[in-house]
Amino acid sequence: MSTAVASGGDISPKDLFRRIYRLFHNKRFGLWLIFAMTFLSLVGVLFDQVPAEVRADPGRYREFLEQVHPKFRGWTYPLSMMGVFHMFSSWPFRIVNLLLVLSIIACTTHRLPTLWRNATKPHTHVREGFFDHARTHRTSVVAGDAQQLYAEAKSKLAAKRFRVIEDNRDATEGLNLYADRYRWMPLGTALAHTAFCLILLGVLVTNNTGFHEEEFTVPIGMGPQAVGHGTNLAVEAKSFTDSYHDDGSPMDYAADVVLWEDGKPVKEHLLKVNSPLKQGRIMFNQSYFGFAADMTVKDAAGKEILHTGVPLQYATDDQLQNYGRQALPDGRMIVVIAPASGQIDAQIGPGQVMVDLYDADRKPVDSQVLSQGKPLTMDGLQVTFNRERQFTGLMVSKDNGAPLVWLGSLLLVLGMLSTMFFRHQRLWLRIHPDAAGNTLRIGSPDKHDILFEAEVTRFVESLGGRTTATSHDAHEERDVAVPEDDDVVPALFGSRTADDTTPLTPPDTTYPTPEPVEGTTTGSKNA
Repeated sequence: MSTAVASGGDISPKDLFRRIYRLFHNKRFGLWLIFAMTFLSLVGVLFDQVPAEVRADPGRYREFLEQVHPKFRGWTYPLSMMGVFHMFSSWPFRIVNLLLVLSIIACTTHRLPTLWRNATKPHTHVREGFFDHARTHRTSVVAGDAQQLYAEAKSKLAAKRFRVIEDNRDATEGLNLYADRYRWMPLGTALAHTAFCLILLGVLVTNNTGFHEEEFTVPIGMGPQAVGHGTNLAVEAKSFTDSYHDDGSPMDYAADVVLWEDGKPVKEHLLKVNSPLKQGRIMFNQSYFGFAADMTVKDAAGKEILHTGVPLQYATDDQLQNYGRQALPDGRMIVVIAPASGQIDAQIGPGQVMVDLYDADRKPVDSQVLSQGKPLTMDGLQVTFNRERQFTGLMVSKDNGAPLVWLGSLLLVLGMLSTMFFRHQRLWLRIHPDAAGNTLRIGSPDKHDILFEAEVTRFVESLGGRTTATSHDAHEERDVAVPEDDDVVPALFGSRTADDTTPLTPPDTTYPTPEPVEGTTTGSKNA
């Protein structure tokens, strides 16, 4: 009586695990997960993705939604709730990613015993008809002593790095042997599956424990700027140099930066495009540069609450103005606007900037044009435009999953090389001794491989024979496969007419498929 029946219909934990395991190593389930992963990735590519630093700021994220609202209209907020605008860190993507990893693990562990059994305990005995219908088969008559021919065949196969196993199951069938080469290479599929798991896990680790900020700006000469993200790091830009081609395009630019950790300088580095600064798993890359407005903000009591450079790194839709944002400690925000390079603005003159003040809900409160060095009061705040400065824009990232991705990539290459260029090659050989000449028969059920078939032909010819049947005889060839599990291909049945209703019965003759040999074979020789 089964456990389920004995317990009144309840499923035991062991049976539940088996059912879940069968589900995860089911090919259809795996394909659906791959389709789901492809769909979610496509969504992440086609839809605008919000940077992590913007999503972390509720005010800036609301601004982002307002910007994309004309495109998606009433779908904007439902899409936001589903994680469409941050797909690669959303819960649907994480869940599908994790399920796909579990599916690959289940498929790998399910197939490993078969791969191991094929490599360590191959089926060495086949029936006579196998040599007629194997994908690659050769038959030749060779003169001489059968035992000497058998020994020579073993020697030549061993010289070609084949493992040779003698088959003494039935002496009446002649002299038999099994030979294979690259028997461990099918395990490359397990290696490739492991690689996919590592790569997917690496992506999960990076998306959930790392960060990637593309717009970390550091004004030149304004002291250390905190990196955030729980790093206790800060970056100070001491100087900046840039050079240009004759057409005005940037030729080279570099920032002399100092990295601070826990309030102490730890590194100084000349940061260029192809010369990043590394601190542990955190990497700083030079990305862009521009001008910033040096701003000071004081409260109603005259206490300084902000002194920083606001990078004017964004451009209006008409490209006539540049602007930058800066959040204030009380939740409000200022937007500093200046004419774009080479543009003349009727409202903003030389040495001036326009400052828009927004409340915590990002509703406009005040707007003023400030001249350099002349403070103005805006909603109880004293705002001063001090001067113009350069800034350097950095990409800052922490990729905790990188080691897993690199290891997975290496294993993937090794697995693909092993399965594509070192395919498992198997041969069954039989010699029928005869006074008039020995009949040499060779067969292999493996997929067609022109190079391997040519090698088999040369091997037969090296033994002094000429082939009388080949794998290209389409009228004789059938898909005869050596069973990889405990299954045995059923014997072929005799023919019948359309109106014949008598039960099918096997013919008396042995009409062949490979059959497994239980236990180990004797008299083996390993190359």
